[in-house]
Amino acid sequence: MSARTNRRTGGQILVDALKLHGVDTVFCVPGESYLGTLDALYDARDAIRLIVCRQEGGASNMADAYGKLTGKPGVVFVTRGPGATNASVGIHTAHQDSTPVVMFVGQVARRMAEREAFQEIDFRRMFGQFTKWVAQIDDPARVPEMVARAFTTATSGRPGPVVLAIPEDMQTELADAEDGAPYKTVEPAPSPEQMAELRERLARAKRPFVLLGGSGWSEQACADIRAWIEANDLPVGCGFRRQDLFDNRAPNYAGDVALGINPRLAIRVKESDLLIVVGQQLNETTTGGYTMLPVPKPHQPLIHALPDTDGLGRVYQPDLPINAGMRAFARAARALPPVDGSAWRRWTREANEDYRAHIAPPPMPGGVDLGAIVGGLSQSLPDDAMIVNGAGNYTVWVHRFFQYKRYGTQLAPMSGAMGYGVPAAVAAKLVHPERMVVSFNGDGCFLMNGQELATAVQYQLPIVYVVVNNATYGTIRMHQERRYPGRVIGTDLRNPDFAALARAYGATGEVVERTADFAQAFERARKAAGPSLVELRVDPEALTPTATISGLRKMATSPAQH
Repeated sequence: MSARTNRRTGGQILVDALKLHGVDTVFCVPGESYLGTLDALYDARDAIRLIVCRQEGGASNMADAYGKLTGKPGVVFVTRGPGATNASVGIHTAHQDSTPVVMFVGQVARRMAEREAFQEIDFRRMFGQFTKWVAQIDDPARVPEMVARAFTTATSGRPGPVVLAIPEDMQTELADAEDGAPYKTVEPAPSPEQMAELRERLARAKRPFVLLGGSGWSEQACADIRAWIEANDLPVGCGFRRQDLFDNRAPNYAGDVALGINPRLAIRVKESDLLIVVGQQLNETTTGGYTMLPVPKPHQPLIHALPDTDGLGRVYQPDLPINAGMRAFARAARALPPVDGSAWRRWTREANEDYRAHIAPPPMPGGVDLGAIVGGLSQSLPDDAMIVNGAGNYTVWVHRFFQYKRYGTQLAPMSGAMGYGVPAAVAAKLVHPERMVVSFNGDGCFLMNGQELATAVQYQLPIVYVVVNNATYGTIRMHQERRYPGRVIGTDLRNPDFAALARAYGATGEVVERTADFAQAFERARKAAGPSLVELRVDPEALTPTATISGLRKMATSPAQH
């Protein structure tokens, strides 16, 4: 009788499980707490690409971006203690953005547990509130079981992050383990009765409105939902940083229902007599701080389709709750016979007219007009170019004046986390090396994870980074000027020469101080063999496309405000 041949270390079992589940890329910052697994990755280096990052926050943001773009879990390895705490920002983003991510955290040896060992943290308590599942693998024989569960959990229902702690001694212990089979995602589907009721309610409406958002979409799902919307000539908006779910150039598009919403669109949502929300959580950013719709029951009938039951009725009570994944819902919607949309045909055209008027950039103070630059890129970049950004007021120009043409071209944190744009662009270029990647970053936003420019240089990724430098934390300055005009504290920034900093990293660097100089600088940047950076030095007077510091101060001191 032959001896068993699957006896391996815990680290080897883990890496074999990653290969089984189709993992082709792992992001990491190396740590001594998972050396056993790191060594096993050496033997798998032809199957799994290991991307070494400069800080765990960058690594976890890359994993989130990978998950957004592929629909598969982004996988990240970090060490215990400081590594895990650094990485928590990307896990929080994955939670709020409903992104499938699996993070493995090296942990102290099992015999050290509960002794406050070096860098020891109870990860169940640390990550419990903002993950779908947190566990620790103490028995190497259970690695296949728990990794399969992690991948299934991360991708099923409402996608999200999973954290698995791996004690360092478990990774070197030998065990027999059956590998099992690749994970399968569980996706709920709407019932025929629910779709029939949706159609009946739509047929009775006069001013319907469709809102798309959330995660779990695919290119086919977007094509299916567009076919249904166009067959019924419905007006459609997209949620915060999910504008790529519907071609913004289409005659049915009404704009994004998010922060900085077009005031006319906000009125339209309020005046609708049937609201069909697909995939989008009705959260603070979508509802204007829960003011656009009355809580808990909107005044118009609400049809709400979500992949998880927890979100249905959480804040707003739907008249027709539908527990369905986006792919399944979109297929079912496309199969419905269209209704007569003549009652709202003018309503749809007016919504699109309002949107097109809203994306005409107003003039901007100073030598660099960000609206004109973003609008120009919207016209000139390929339709499949990926636009990446972090958080801050500079993103208002990007979201308002760039028209997203197809699914998978907008990559941004719905969590509002700064520091996302630099690392996420690395993941975007790794996933789609054939496509152009442009990453927008504010000056404060860039410096939160700007060290990942070194990662882009190390892997020679031709990404164009645009840094909007206004020498201030613009969003906080805006709120400061609205509430405490003239009392500026804690928001001014003294920045480096970003173009020189890029060159120090080994990238190319450009500085633009006039709008007319941008096109040539950008063209040089996009032709660079590796990453490049274009610094836009903008006037801090402009806080948003419509708000200035002097204007806000004038409003605050106006007699009409008292």
